[in-house]
Amino acid sequence: MEETELQNILKERVHQHLQPLFQKYNRDFRDLDSILKWKPMVLLIGNYSSGKSTLVNELAGVDIQRTGQAPTDDAFTIITSDSEGSQDKEIPGSTLVNDETLPFTQLKEHGEQFISHFRMKKVVNPNLTNMAIIDSPGMLDSVTEKDRGYDYMAVISQLAKLADLVVLMFDPLKAGTIKETYTAIRDTLPESAGEDRIVFAMSRIDECDSMPDLVRSYGTLCWNLSQMTGRKDIPHIHLTYAPESNKSSMDLSPWTGERDELKSKILNAPKFRVYHILQSLDRQVNELDLTSQAMETFSHKARDIGFNTLKFGTITAVLAFFFTGLLAKLFWGTPAQSFLEALLVGEVTPSHLPFPIAGVTITTLISWLWLSKWSFPRLLKQYRQDPESLVRLRNQYDQNLWHKVEPGVRRLLSQSHLTAIFGCHRRHRQKIRKFLENDLKEFYNKVR
Repeated sequence: MEETELQNILKERVHQHLQPLFQKYNRDFRDLDSILKWKPMVLLIGNYSSGKSTLVNELAGVDIQRTGQAPTDDAFTIITSDSEGSQDKEIPGSTLVNDETLPFTQLKEHGEQFISHFRMKKVVNPNLTNMAIIDSPGMLDSVTEKDRGYDYMAVISQLAKLADLVVLMFDPLKAGTIKETYTAIRDTLPESAGEDRIVFAMSRIDECDSMPDLVRSYGTLCWNLSQMTGRKDIPHIHLTYAPESNKSSMDLSPWTGERDELKSKILNAPKFRVYHILQSLDRQVNELDLTSQAMETFSHKARDIGFNTLKFGTITAVLAFFFTGLLAKLFWGTPAQSFLEALLVGEVTPSHLPFPIAGVTITTLISWLWLSKWSFPRLLKQYRQDPESLVRLRNQYDQNLWHKVEPGVRRLLSQSHLTAIFGCHRRHRQKIRKFLENDLKEFYNKVR
């Protein structure tokens, strides 16, 4: 089955079966919805002289992005192609963030300053018909949100969630020392993209004067990556250069294969698309399942105290019906004949009912007040303080999921009322489990 066809089937089934449940549990459906839209994407990030725009021009087959040693372009630019024969054109960010058929509507929240630095360029290139490349502004060593006018890292985070491949590029002369690069690798990308979707590349190696210079730059980059990732094992770093601008006296032919491999990974991004969707879907539906599990447990506990209160209230009401009149006569001398006495002699009349009815009403009111003002609020307070006790965390994966959903569960509990007793969370969870155990497995099998 073609990736596009499978993506459309996934989109239809998710919207039909899962979107109402995301809304039910106040889970943000926008990230998942955005991933299901449009075409595969590759995000290029790196410092301003890392060769991003040069790589884009090479892949696009036309000099569409300005290049240079100094910052030349401070916009997020999406490069893609329409069907062959279409004219080159540029679409402004204001159009992109308001087009519901595109996955960029959430970026509108970053404000006008960002929107004015966001655009799409369409070129005639068959390689880009079924994919898009996102060229980003160069990362800097010292910059604040005020300098840019928008939260650069937040934008990178959202685009990384959408991207099927993130290529992090380095300059041999600035091998990983940029402050924003550190933030991206250490904090932003781990939350937004899995390690399998991140590719590292050191470009412009032709600008090294000699092999020892190249070795020193590569070693520096490896050391910096180990510091930024906090890991001893260094991921593969593609060494590459632009052949048309090669000025090196070194023989760069050994790295031709590295260049071809990097370009192949980028151009094969459409093949990663369905895997990316399934990974995101798997994680977010498991988060939804954990949320529904917590609320199902809470609803079950609420029903328990509701049932116990009802049972106690019913027994008390029955006793009150028969004995209220007798107790009133014992303590206050009225009525002259209680309902129980009248019942025993078989002379019950409507005049004997006011005290039994009053007794039932009082006990029912007390039971309701006990449930609504004491036992249910106490239960609610208990689980607001310790929501983790509502779920069964079997492994580290569940622990990580719970870390993400716990704030949402707390909000759901804070909004809970006595109607939680009648919650249909078990039925909702059955639908979620059915999707995870049947539908999701079906799609995984189709892409193998």
